[in-house]
Amino acid sequence: MGQSDLTLDEIRARLAPAIVDAAAFDGWSDAAIRSAAEQEGIDPVVARLAFPGGAMDMIGAWVEAIDARMEAEFSADTLAIMPVRERIRALVWFRLECAGGKEESLRRALAIEAMPQNAARTLRMGWHSADLMWRLAGDTASDYNHYTKRVILAGIYAATLAVFVSDESEGKAETRAFLDRRIEGVMRFEKAKARLLRERDGFSVSRFLGRLRYPAR
Repeated sequence: MGQSDLTLDEIRARLAPAIVDAAAFDGWSDAAIRSAAEQEGIDPVVARLAFPGGAMDMIGAWVEAIDARMEAEFSADTLAIMPVRERIRALVWFRLECAGGKEESLRRALAIEAMPQNAARTLRMGWHSADLMWRLAGDTASDYNHYTKRVILAGIYAATLAVFVSDESEGKAETRAFLDRRIEGVMRFEKAKARLLRERDGFSVSRFLGRLRYPAR
């Protein structure tokens, strides 16, 4: 398929990997789009049209690419044989491996996402990825658990990314340990929540969440 036959969404997906590589040197900028477009044989002017939102659109395309790779990698049968905590660990770790070797691009992306004007979109992207992970893990909750699980997982993933980007330990051992502690904390939370729901009438989810404290790194 020639570039003239590609839709802007297809151009966006095609350029995303090359933009990630270029962002390590050029930042999430027009220069990165131009470099990626030249590499892929796409008119840079057309390429820019695929990212009207600038840096956040480029970062969003990377996140979407990882979402798609994760969905293609994990079948329901593969995950079904694992305990729930192992499903979540495997899904999060797969996403981290997709970012392996691209730490500088990730570092720059995290800095852009942390800007106040980008907070809402960053939260939406985090929610979408957490929702996809839980759906792949087989979650069918439709009550408030649907929301609390995704909020907590999005927080775990964001915190783990922050550790991953600066982790220079062998095999990212520090990140693995950090992720394990966070997941263990969630498992304890779920057990405590279930116990309180059984033992107490009038359980307040918001009050319980307000008491939640993750262990220190």
